[in-house]
Amino acid sequence: MNAISSDLRTQAGAAVKINNVSKTYETRGKDDVHALDKVDIDIAPGSFVAVVGPSGCGKSTLLSLMAGLIPLSTGEILIDGQAIRKPHPKVGVVFQTDLMLYWRNVIDNVLLPVEIKHQDRARYKETAAALLEQVGLKGFENKMPSELSGGMRQRVAICRALIQEPGLLLMDEPFGALDALTREQMIMDLQAMWGRVRNTVLFITHGIDEAVFLADRVLVMSPRPGRIDLDLTIDLPRPRQWTGIHENKGFQHYVRQIRETFEAKGVLVEH
Repeated sequence: MNAISSDLRTQAGAAVKINNVSKTYETRGKDDVHALDKVDIDIAPGSFVAVVGPSGCGKSTLLSLMAGLIPLSTGEILIDGQAIRKPHPKVGVVFQTDLMLYWRNVIDNVLLPVEIKHQDRARYKETAAALLEQVGLKGFENKMPSELSGGMRQRVAICRALIQEPGLLLMDEPFGALDALTREQMIMDLQAMWGRVRNTVLFITHGIDEAVFLADRVLVMSPRPGRIDLDLTIDLPRPRQWTGIHENKGFQHYVRQIRETFEAKGVLVEH
């Protein structure tokens, strides 16, 4: 994925404030699921924040709340000072599965958010083509999803999220379904893209190495109900190179801190 050109940059990353947020899923029985408990996070505009935690800790619930896809139980989430009650126009979302519509070609999939919002498709078509070129998919505009690899489909999904230049990009384990080599390339591609766009990113992952490599800041969540157990600033120079990063002492130190946090909670157990 090549760098996004200057004319495709967002005007500015969005500021995010998460104040005393809890989420409980009600069930028909007495076993309501308390997913999140009193989460407080401030995210500066243009920062890249990764969230790691065990399965079921509420990572995806937090992202869904920020996207306005589900209601809060308590607290508030503000994007550029505006309380989130429904999907916000400054927010783009990339899920683990690419969610491409199989009956639409590549460029029509990218333009889907424009159509949903009843905006001028013709106005965005040039931007969509430019985005696809930037991610190495020039010439694939008229291909169908079945003609693409998993990595290529996920690049289309990222273009779809970026088509309206969101100030906040939410990514829910976007590379989790990819093979190891494709995943490594996508990690590098995402770093390059963000280095040009500089919007605000919240990146959900199970991968400790992936989180430390990509982020300015890693939030470590506890087992359910999810809370922030560790808020770790990552002070490593950019751009970062995946090859050799695991030998970097600073990188090793951050990974060890996160692993020790999980071990203290019984999430990781040494034998």
